[in-house]
Amino acid sequence: MMYQQLYEMVLKEHRKVFEAQPVEDLEALMEAVKGAGRIFVFGAGREGIAARSFAMRLMHLGKETHWLLDDTVPGMHEGDLFLAVNGSGKIGFIDYFLDQAQKTGAKVAVITGAPKERTPSQADVNVFVPAAVYKGTDPRVVWSEQPMGNLYEQHLFLLFDILVMMLEKDMGLTHDQMEARHRNVE
Repeated sequence: MMYQQLYEMVLKEHRKVFEAQPVEDLEALMEAVKGAGRIFVFGAGREGIAARSFAMRLMHLGKETHWLLDDTVPGMHEGDLFLAVNGSGKIGFIDYFLDQAQKTGAKVAVITGAPKERTPSQADVNVFVPAAVYKGTDPRVVWSEQPMGNLYEQHLFLLFDILVMMLEKDMGLTHDQMEARHRNVE
């Protein structure tokens, strides 16, 4: 059956990525999130969709969080965190945003599948997600039978949710406290 073969392959790939994940990178990101006055998040394409979901949960954790390109986003300053997802590490306009964020004095964190490329190598916190990424160059990533950056993009959703659960516990919060911050006009 094709369906079963595919989900077993996808699950196997994700398990390999989880097992290869540098936990110290996650810990550094958690400290940056906890220490940030405000968090500004950005990513492009499917990576950006995953990043936006993470931004939502950071808000549920009680962190003032903004999606970088929203019209109502305030100015960034020292004490803030700019968190960018840049899988290939080579997305030029994310380089530009990183440069601008650094000029404000904000701390910069980049989540990537290619930590040696320009954008991640310039970050204060560089989180390597060892999953095959579209146009990636790092040979340490888990290779994928899926097209383009599927494995990396899927894995971001899972990893971000695990990070939120770790932060929830680390920050001494409960599900009820998070839910109280959920939009209530739906």
